[in-house]
Amino acid sequence: MSTSNTDDVQIEAASEYASQEDCFDRLWTPHRMAYVKGDTPRARHGQECPFCLAPQKTDEEGLIVYRGQTAYALMNLFPYNSAHMLICPYRHVSRYEDTTVEERNEISKVTADALRTLREVIAPDGFNLGINQGEVAGAGIAAHLHQHIVPRWSGDANFFPIIAQTKAVPTLLGETRKKLQEGWCE
Repeated sequence: MSTSNTDDVQIEAASEYASQEDCFDRLWTPHRMAYVKGDTPRARHGQECPFCLAPQKTDEEGLIVYRGQTAYALMNLFPYNSAHMLICPYRHVSRYEDTTVEERNEISKVTADALRTLREVIAPDGFNLGINQGEVAGAGIAAHLHQHIVPRWSGDANFFPIIAQTKAVPTLLGETRKKLQEGWCE
């Protein structure tokens, strides 16, 4: 190992570490640097926002499961898992604290209704719920608030996304949307 001595401090050459093992495996993802640098296109206010466009389409075209007064439920076009749903206010608002009392109440109600519907129709073992607030927190579309509901089953995780850049989603969006819409629980 090559070292240099500066004021009695031993400094090891970084090149020596390339062959050192530790307890971590590494998944190198240089393509993600575009997100770190902010070089990716983001939805902007108005017509380009998919959450503003969806309610203007038919339920089938917009993947909408339920329409309320101030919020609606739709299928995620890029699901993490089967029946991954999103709850959105109709109004183009990015921050939860900027929603109205009516919007927050309905987002909460539609989320609860969606959970009941998912339990009834597809019987998952559990759920991941969450709102990614802002781009730095992982929001793919930070300009329009949306709550994720990701159904989970024991054993649903696998290595396809890591080794094959493939997500195994065993149900089709349209079929799942129709089942959930028909079985919607209020």
